[in-house]
Amino acid sequence: MRLILFVSLLLSLHGLRAADDFHATACEGSYPRHLQGICTDGKGCIYWCWTDALVKTDASGRVLKKVPVANHHGDLCYHDGRVYVATNLGKFNQPAGAADSWVYVYDADTLAELAKHPLPELVHGAGGMEHHDGKFIVIGGLPPGVNENYLYEYDEGFHFQKRHVLASGYTLMGIQTVAYANGSWWFGCYGKPAVLLRADEKFQFTGKWDFNASVGIAPISGGRFLIAQNTAIKGDDGKTKANEARVVIARVDEKAGLVIDKP
Repeated sequence: MRLILFVSLLLSLHGLRAADDFHATACEGSYPRHLQGICTDGKGCIYWCWTDALVKTDASGRVLKKVPVANHHGDLCYHDGRVYVATNLGKFNQPAGAADSWVYVYDADTLAELAKHPLPELVHGAGGMEHHDGKFIVIGGLPPGVNENYLYEYDEGFHFQKRHVLASGYTLMGIQTVAYANGSWWFGCYGKPAVLLRADEKFQFTGKWDFNASVGIAPISGGRFLIAQNTAIKGDDGKTKANEARVVIARVDEKAGLVIDKP
């Protein structure tokens, strides 16, 4: 009996470690298109969206599952055994009418496609999403000259609830990635330099910093985040022939927004 209890305790401790075992690592393999976003299941798996491929790895980046997906799959989130991916089959950053926005839903274990839901409200292209407190927030593209961003709220059946206005000023091509943690919403945006936005629970704008979270941001334990970094592999002609990516650890800093842990 003591042996059984000891083994059970070890397994429990292993499970706790696995849930908290995220660390800086690289995604196994290279991919034709660049990384669009990441999320975790909170239990030791990372999901990487490569525009036209969806990849599941363990915490060390070893590929467990990989499936082709429609172009353009964007940033993604995990909720209740499923992975949700913001997808645009049309054009981004154009006036209303050119986008074709959807959410694709996958089984988190097998990556089998389970469902897809139209998002006609995202008229500039659905680019990323997060789940929190019984709702999904979807973000996306933005035409030039629009000096605010838009956050689209849906219930868990993807019935549209409300469009929130984020008083962020213009950001290049809108918002690319989104994450929620500890009372704040975080948004990764393109730019030179790339910028990080923050809002409170009610989507009131609270900060903007020069920090690149535009290809992936995912909260983990201890107030930390995984931040994705994409590397383009160039051929002799100078054109990108493949992409690789890794995640690093970042922590909240009131002056800098987020700061990356030193190796």
